[in-house]
Amino acid sequence: MTQHSSATLRQAPPLSTSGAGLKAGLGWGLLGVAAFSLTLPVTRIAVQDGGLTPLFIGSARAVIAALLAAAALALTRQHFPQRRQWARLALVAGGVVLGFPLLTSFALTTAPASHGAVVIGLLPAATAVAAVLRGHERPPLFFWIMAGAGAAAVLVFAALHGGGLGGLHWSDLLLFGAVAAAAVGYAEGGLLARELGAWQTVSWALVLAAPLMLVLTGVAVVRQPPSGSAGEWMALAYLGVVSMFLGFFAWYRGLAIGPMAQVSQIQLVQPVLTICWAALLIGEQLTWPTVLGGAVVIVCAAVSVRVRLQR
Repeated sequence: MTQHSSATLRQAPPLSTSGAGLKAGLGWGLLGVAAFSLTLPVTRIAVQDGGLTPLFIGSARAVIAALLAAAALALTRQHFPQRRQWARLALVAGGVVLGFPLLTSFALTTAPASHGAVVIGLLPAATAVAAVLRGHERPPLFFWIMAGAGAAAVLVFAALHGGGLGGLHWSDLLLFGAVAAAAVGYAEGGLLARELGAWQTVSWALVLAAPLMLVLTGVAVVRQPPSGSAGEWMALAYLGVVSMFLGFFAWYRGLAIGPMAQVSQIQLVQPVLTICWAALLIGEQLTWPTVLGGAVVIVCAAVSVRVRLQR
């Protein structure tokens, strides 16, 4: 999810308003969501045996994506952002390059990917809230009710899944932090995308964060030299190449074709896909609390996002 909400991009005009254009937009959007839906299960694969540490995975994936982003920016001869835009790019980088990858990598050392999918399912509504606050909007009370209901549903699910209302684990707190970080990064990134372009915004954020992520990768290597299996290295490659880079191309291409209000709704199927991938790839059991919790979170997120889009 991916955490990748388009709630803040709704003012950009679609590239096509025809029926065929909408189908193309939905197709590209679904391809992006499908790529992002694998992020949590693949992260779980990368961290579960301990050969690659969470710090190494969270930072190295960003380094891989930054190398690809730098190459894309250079080959297409993109102009450098203006001075006032760099501080905002730092906010995007802090949310989607540093915060979300590192927090989810540490959380999934103990939390199942399906559990993480339910918590991360709050991201579309959280991004809409961040966009409302950033854009000084005044949505109706119903928006806040549904966003609050979604947050409450996630909190209750995480507590009960941990063994009771007092059973919240540190991994849940990390996942909540990942949602907050990504929401802020996506909201600011949505605003910047109107000025720099969608994939360009993500690419510049990756390049900006690259020096710090290189340092963190070096620290991780010194503390524990990587000794992962072939499967763990393949998981890391997927996270760097697809989750943090190519997935953005498909997702934002779909949003650009638009209409964004319709295409953005595809993101709400991401938790469902993630739970299914967790069952297929790593054999996680689908329990009724997980299925019902995911359904409640998706409904709350869908209603809150739709209320804001209609505004």
